[in-house]
Amino acid sequence: MKIEAAVVREGKGDFKIETLELAEPSDDQILIKIVGVGLCHTDLTCRDQLYPVPLPMVFGHEGSGIVEKIGKNVTKVEPGDHVVLTFYTCGKCDACLSGDPTSCANSFGPNFMGRAIDGSCTIHDHSGAEVGCSFFGQSSFASHALAYERNTIKVSKTAPLELLGPLGCGVQTGAGSVLNALNPPAGSAIAIFGAGAVGLSAAMGAVVANCTTIIVIDVKENRLELARELGATHTINAAEQDPIEEIQKLTGGAGIGYVLETSGVAPVLKQAIMSSCVGGEIGIVGAPAMGTTVDLDINHMLFNRKLRGIVEGESNSDIFIPRLISLYEQGKFPFDKLIKFYDLDQINEAAADSEKGTTLKAIMRIK
Repeated sequence: MKIEAAVVREGKGDFKIETLELAEPSDDQILIKIVGVGLCHTDLTCRDQLYPVPLPMVFGHEGSGIVEKIGKNVTKVEPGDHVVLTFYTCGKCDACLSGDPTSCANSFGPNFMGRAIDGSCTIHDHSGAEVGCSFFGQSSFASHALAYERNTIKVSKTAPLELLGPLGCGVQTGAGSVLNALNPPAGSAIAIFGAGAVGLSAAMGAVVANCTTIIVIDVKENRLELARELGATHTINAAEQDPIEEIQKLTGGAGIGYVLETSGVAPVLKQAIMSSCVGGEIGIVGAPAMGTTVDLDINHMLFNRKLRGIVEGESNSDIFIPRLISLYEQGKFPFDKLIKFYDLDQINEAAADSEKGTTLKAIMRIK
């Protein structure tokens, strides 16, 4: 079938809207009419080849839409169902079978290498040339996408479908990093470095977790203002104040028990680590270019501090995404305050606005 899609053909190049050919769903695939798709930092990281994925490629991995067709082996959804698309996991490795799909041993290729799970290419251009497909098992910067049961989450038809795509990655990453991975007890303190969509989702997660001290650090005052609106008890403008010193003041010199770094900036990660208390836990979510390093004071880490990476909020998406929707519907997780809508042909504008920080979470509505 013919689809309209945003294609990146060269590193750091623009998204170009093209008419492409999408294969019919295989026995294990699901064809989804995309209604909305979020723009994530990872899309831009791969566009710019900081992660060296093959090009050309149709990116997009925060899709939401309506099931149109299913392969004969699919039982999880049926045509007409509303769905959110998320990251792909194999379901067969030790991590998946033990309930930790974000540690899937076989996820990198299917999510990043531009081929369907069976190794085929499901998108071609007008000349018949292959275009990278199945990004995060979906490639949803398009009018239609092919996905799999493993990364298709059925959601309530009462929820606003065009709003839900970012729950598949950025929002679930931020909220899940707090609620699933760090799991701070009620009454505890947390510091969140970076007030983008992931960091602010983490702040909302900290409110849900009943943290009583929620410190958000950023360099943009408008983001810090929104953080306060969403429940941050303290904010620090790192362009004007030293976050380590300010956190020391707020904690009586002890440092803070839970820290999440979402910016992907190496010096900021070092600040996050140095802000932690003895026995504290620091989660890394921000993703810089491959090979980025940070130097650590080993003795600082020696005193029972824990530094860990967190992928996709350590979420079981089939459970966590519907829970976030329920929290949103109850007014307890207002992630819609992060959203600005664009049309698909405005995707380059959305990318520029996101990189400037004037848009927190762009969603392309597909007509």
